[in-house]
Amino acid sequence: MESIAEERKNPSFPVRDLTYWIDGGKRTTELKERVMLELERDPLWRVSDHPNLTLAETRERAMKKVRRLADLATTRPLEETMVRLGVISVVDPGFWTRFGVHFGLFFGALQGQATPSQLAYWMDKGALSMQGITGCFGMTELGHGSNVAGLETTATLDESTDDGGSAEQRTQASHCAVYAQLIVKGKRYGTKTFVVQLRDTQTFELMPGVNIGDLGKKMGRDQIDNGWIRFTYVRIPRSHMLMKHTKVTKAGDGRVSMVSDSANVAKRALTIATRYAAVRRQFSDGTPGKAETKLLDYPIHQHRLLPLMAQTFAMIFTAREITANYEALMAQLNGLGDAKGAEVDEAIKNLKETHATSAGLKAFCTWMCLNIIDQCRQSLGGHGYSAYTGLSQAYADFHCALHCGRYLVSTAIEARNGQPLPANLSYLKDAIAPNGKAARRTCKGSKPDEVASLEALKEAWSSVSANAILNAVRDFEEGVAKGLSKDNAYEYSSASRLHAARMHTYTFLLHRLRPVLLLLARLFGAHSAVQFSGEFLQAGYYSGEQVESLKAFVNHACSEVRKDAVPLTDAFNYTDYVVNSPLGRFDGNPIPYFDSLIKPLLERTQTFETGPELEIDQEE
Repeated sequence: MESIAEERKNPSFPVRDLTYWIDGGKRTTELKERVMLELERDPLWRVSDHPNLTLAETRERAMKKVRRLADLATTRPLEETMVRLGVISVVDPGFWTRFGVHFGLFFGALQGQATPSQLAYWMDKGALSMQGITGCFGMTELGHGSNVAGLETTATLDESTDDGGSAEQRTQASHCAVYAQLIVKGKRYGTKTFVVQLRDTQTFELMPGVNIGDLGKKMGRDQIDNGWIRFTYVRIPRSHMLMKHTKVTKAGDGRVSMVSDSANVAKRALTIATRYAAVRRQFSDGTPGKAETKLLDYPIHQHRLLPLMAQTFAMIFTAREITANYEALMAQLNGLGDAKGAEVDEAIKNLKETHATSAGLKAFCTWMCLNIIDQCRQSLGGHGYSAYTGLSQAYADFHCALHCGRYLVSTAIEARNGQPLPANLSYLKDAIAPNGKAARRTCKGSKPDEVASLEALKEAWSSVSANAILNAVRDFEEGVAKGLSKDNAYEYSSASRLHAARMHTYTFLLHRLRPVLLLLARLFGAHSAVQFSGEFLQAGYYSGEQVESLKAFVNHACSEVRKDAVPLTDAFNYTDYVVNSPLGRFDGNPIPYFDSLIKPLLERTQTFETGPELEIDQEE
């Protein structure tokens, strides 16, 4: 359509080059395009009829996809598999979660906690190929919180038979990785991981002592069959306890991947909302023959969508960095062997930093993504409530922040006592005054371009984040002074720790945006500072006048980014199949999509009726 074509006439940057940069290179982009085309042409991966499927049909199709993808994962190159999984996480997030239960959680537990001989045994049984074994993951308990160390499920060694027994702890699974307290001769040895067979692999009948139930239909992601398991004195061989010394759990990998997921889902939501806003027209100044105004040309609509664009790019580049850091950490840990001393200390330090950073990013990036989806959905007007536009289900499909806050408090206390700071917290060095309290700093500029330069914004966020961290330290030490234990003092300071984690995560995100996206980086920093202006004013960093200058810059930046809004979403490089929304099509025309795909679905389910022809009396 003409409206969207004119949006692409004069982008201020080479769109294809930005796509290569987002994807990590031309080779990855071309591989991703090939994978998207393969999925689109495969009837099994049809997505247009998702809203019309029953729960049973959804589950059945999901399991067929699991088998298909398991075959591909074991026969195709790893690089292609990772790209395929990345595309599928956007196309069908519910299935991606179901697939991740087996390969991410169950098989991940085997990789991380089984000895080489145990891993070889389970792979021979079909744990990788899913020929004979379909795995699930059992850790959260109905009557117990997320404190893994305090799990109530127990596994007691029966020395007379060399078996272990489990007591008291999903549905289409044959085996489960179960976390339980190990008990030997009445003594508890902490939480260990056990592989428990749930069903006979030939008859699929439940094993003795195993009871399973489905949790039914959920708000979203029905492809994953969440359920409950009750174990009543189930006997398992001792060899089914995973015995490798565990260096890191799969939770770290999960948190890192959730940052990437948040960025990918946000990219799709913005593609739909931005393209719709570029073709949807509403109202005019009344001049005869003049076209109505595009939604995207209204400043209030720009202010609604374009800061979200900046947030999304912040998540894209943060995800790339945190993933690279995680992979480097895994390589470091796997290379330790029997090392001792400084090498181990360095690895532990890096592990703590990665754990805390990924925990904070998981919490705040998923919250940010959820807000992006909902704001994009609302920007579609009444269409936002339709399942076929692709955003209502995305919202449905989609408490680590305090872990980050705890790390920030302990690191700040160590820094105050002379310990070196990790790179992502180096801004604390200048924030701690000689008396151990927050150094008082203020913004030196007053005009929009002064307070909203990238360096000024980085300094502002670093200062206010440091202030929030030191306030959390103050609350923690106040709790200790009142006689509370260390754990209870952390709980006493939980509100300020959560706030510190939020401020630090936004600071971390801002520093990840690259100068090539300078305007988006400045928009992210300035818009976020306006959002949290109360914190900046309370810290004494900004004056009221400076906050007004920031608001003026945000308005200016939105009007500038608006010129490239559609090309920026084009750089995400999602095909119409992946976008899966009539309102987010590349050509901007929803009518053919509705007529060829959605209307037949509605006709088949008889969701509308046609009345008799209306007879109209005509006067001579």
